[in-house]
Amino acid sequence: MKKIIYILLVLCLSANGFAQQTPASPQKEAITIEGAVAHLGDGTVIENSLIMFEGGKITFIGDAKMRIARKGKVIDAKGKHVYPGFIAARTVLGLVEVDAVRASDDQAEIGGMIPHVRSLIAYNSESKVIESMRPNGVLMAQIAPRGGVIPGTSSVVQLDAWNWEDAAVKTDDGIHLHWPNSYRRGRWWLGEPRGLQPNKNYKKDISNVVDFIVNAKAYNETTAKPFHQEFAAMEGLFSGEQKLYVYADGEKEIIDAVTTLKENDIKNVVLVGGYNAYKITDFLKKHNIPVLVRAMHNLPSNNDDDYDLPYKMAKLLTEGGLLVGIQNNGEANFQNRNLPFYAGQAVAYGMEKEAALQLITSNTAKILGIDDTHGTLAVGKSATLFISEGDALEMRTNKLQKAFIDGRDVSLETHQTELYKRYMGKYNRGE
Repeated sequence: MKKIIYILLVLCLSANGFAQQTPASPQKEAITIEGAVAHLGDGTVIENSLIMFEGGKITFIGDAKMRIARKGKVIDAKGKHVYPGFIAARTVLGLVEVDAVRASDDQAEIGGMIPHVRSLIAYNSESKVIESMRPNGVLMAQIAPRGGVIPGTSSVVQLDAWNWEDAAVKTDDGIHLHWPNSYRRGRWWLGEPRGLQPNKNYKKDISNVVDFIVNAKAYNETTAKPFHQEFAAMEGLFSGEQKLYVYADGEKEIIDAVTTLKENDIKNVVLVGGYNAYKITDFLKKHNIPVLVRAMHNLPSNNDDDYDLPYKMAKLLTEGGLLVGIQNNGEANFQNRNLPFYAGQAVAYGMEKEAALQLITSNTAKILGIDDTHGTLAVGKSATLFISEGDALEMRTNKLQKAFIDGRDVSLETHQTELYKRYMGKYNRGE
């Protein structure tokens, strides 16, 4: 009996030692940040800025030379940089803790077309992975499901909360659809040729998607009906209240997806991935389709692609007149912390720095439909921002001093920072 009690005590102490940092309390006094280089997120830079926020909202932003009374606690940020909180689109943060432990993996549910499945309900605000995002300036995320053809509905959250209700910024912002591929890899274990082969069921796969959408539309146009949760969950797509995030990479797939969805009254379509979207920018611009490109730290998909195509993809699409953001499709969950460095990679391959910053701030906020409250530093918007010692898009100088979510002074301590301090102490002692 004593042995069991001892084991339980050790487990409890271990859990307390490695739990998520306690969420910050609501902002109690006004805060003024003075002297920093302010990157507003819309392309504007104020070299010597004055930013004030109170009650979680920005109340003033301008030049520090202006004769205006400073309010509350004043933070001297001369030589530092201030940015709006970065927004990670299409992530599974809070849905997966340890990939190899099935009980901690809630990113996908059973079923092919399950738009009624809400990722927000499974969001674990106490995830250790989540707290590791904040020290790099990633303060918000779109939590999206993975899995079947229609894996479910995403929501936008802020990354310092007691639970999913506290975390929610925009609930059920959109539904996700994996468009069928016109090619698929041969299943060699079934005797099929290796490599890419034409998908003989491509038209049938599209027909299944269209039938589901058509039936959902008809259902939502009918008044007297038995409840059908899958079809009911699609209502926001036809009213325009929700967006449809469609995953497609090939030219044919992108054109087929956009054309088919628009023909079936899906009002707001966002392209996710879009590897070959740079070849059809005129088509996408005509239909007003924004693009969430995959993370830049990737290899080209095809042997004859430019070696640097993933690095310059955002620049090519932006030059084509499209609204572009970055998402982490295909990357490991924890690598969402590299979001600012993906934008920095775009700078290294020709994009203006402030334009690259928009890929993870204002552009993403517009795509997710939260630009009225987040994404830029502006009066009346949420005081979700941070102070960095240097350029936040540069790995060597992205060193946060302070971070605020809705004006709350959030912790930048994580399991990684604790280990860093521990072993730096060891090496400083010469051990």
